[in-house]
Amino acid sequence: MRLVSWNLQWCRGMDGVVDPPRVARAARELADPDVCCFQEVAQGFHTLPGSSGEDQVAALAAEFPGYSAHFGWGVDIGGRRRFGNLILSRLPVGRVMRHSLPWPAEAGVPSMPRIAIEAVIESAWGALRVTTTHLEYYSAHQRAAQVERLLEINAEACAHAQARPSKRDDEGPFHPQPRPAAGILAGDFNMRPDDPIMARFAGAFEDAWLQAHPEQAHAPTFRLESADESPYCCDFVLATKDIAPRILSVRVDAQTRISDHQPVIVELS
Repeated sequence: MRLVSWNLQWCRGMDGVVDPPRVARAARELADPDVCCFQEVAQGFHTLPGSSGEDQVAALAAEFPGYSAHFGWGVDIGGRRRFGNLILSRLPVGRVMRHSLPWPAEAGVPSMPRIAIEAVIESAWGALRVTTTHLEYYSAHQRAAQVERLLEINAEACAHAQARPSKRDDEGPFHPQPRPAAGILAGDFNMRPDDPIMARFAGAFEDAWLQAHPEQAHAPTFRLESADESPYCCDFVLATKDIAPRILSVRVDAQTRISDHQPVIVELS
């Protein structure tokens, strides 16, 4: 199973061009992914630089025939302008859940509502939760609250995996659906690997990069062309401890410039 996690910056490259098909072509060329976890996907936002208000969910989905598309948005404002995260999967998808993350008020700090979208995907070895998210950039206080909620979501899923299912056998909304403990959490966490908030994940998840490269610092995923700040990693793929041994490889493509972030590509056995 190959997974790509990528903050797309509303499909805007470093050349200022917004081009969803270009992003899709690059993702396919990089990995031929089974699952894409995309962050910063927009619908109807004419005000974003370079955008004409295009429906990027539809545009990206059209470039991945045979994949199912699952969108979750934290921002939903007048004229139904939406901004959020997208999972594309060519593997079968069961239950999909959209989790609002905490958004505590903080005076004078720019911020936006954030979400995590979770999809139960049927991999070759069984059901797997794939969750993608994009945490707050400007506020460590908000990021910390969002990390705690992600840990609660993971604990809730683990409890569901252990719970005896209902005997209800109709096909309505109460019909039992698998929600496995095994999971991947991918996205733009907007913090560096050594941030103390990142350490909160350690009890529940393994860092896929460190699993594949135990003696190597994280490859940078952000600010590769910045003159004001050194490049650093803020885009991660985490795996629950039962999935971590399945990680075959993790790489960051440092060449593409069709977003302000670099894609992370993970292969699992």
